[in-house]
Amino acid sequence: MIIAPSLLAADFGHLAKDAVRAAKSGASWLHLDIMDGHFVPNISFGPHVVKTLRPLSKLFFDVHLMCSKPEILLEPFAQAGADEIIIHVELGDAVAPLIWKIRALGKKVGLAVNPPTSITLALPHLEHIDLLLVMTVNPGFGGQTFIHECLPKIQQAAAWRLEKHLDYRIEVDGGINNQTVAECAAAGADTFVAGTALFSRRNMKAAVAKMQKIADANYPALADLKV
Repeated sequence: MIIAPSLLAADFGHLAKDAVRAAKSGASWLHLDIMDGHFVPNISFGPHVVKTLRPLSKLFFDVHLMCSKPEILLEPFAQAGADEIIIHVELGDAVAPLIWKIRALGKKVGLAVNPPTSITLALPHLEHIDLLLVMTVNPGFGGQTFIHECLPKIQQAAAWRLEKHLDYRIEVDGGINNQTVAECAAAGADTFVAGTALFSRRNMKAAVAKMQKIADANYPALADLKV
């Protein structure tokens, strides 16, 4: 079970300081949302920021490209220190070659599905990815309300994983707090991106530990769902 603080919720005036806070929080991953102002109506940060933060943290860097032309960003982010690069299934025919390119760069591959998009679009790619990200808000901005209608997608992703004997992680991102993390874990998610719920806490280490405990307590029996 992985808790991944989302840097989008950090204080951008003290980004390095908050990245170090996350590194000391007991979390395993740091989630970095990359927005281009085209695929989503917002802009966040680029590869230079990731490169600057990389020496400050030993956390696994989970880089989520919410970008219309990720092909021009894969190499820069790989060189900047990304451990995993997530692209969107909404990119259609571009998805398969993008997965191949990420693999060729020696990075883990993630595939994201937005709330309005059918989870079945991810089906042809499941054998080629390390992580399936079920977005639980419409991407672009932090602090949004969790969309409960996305829970069946998590259940379907977990069912496919069992049925096909695959080992991709199931990540959720958007509106994740101590209540929704329990619901997502019960549905089969094992990787939880949380922004405001963690960075807004004075004691992030305690907040991460509590979220981890709730996720562990609500996750289905490991005999049925192996991660």
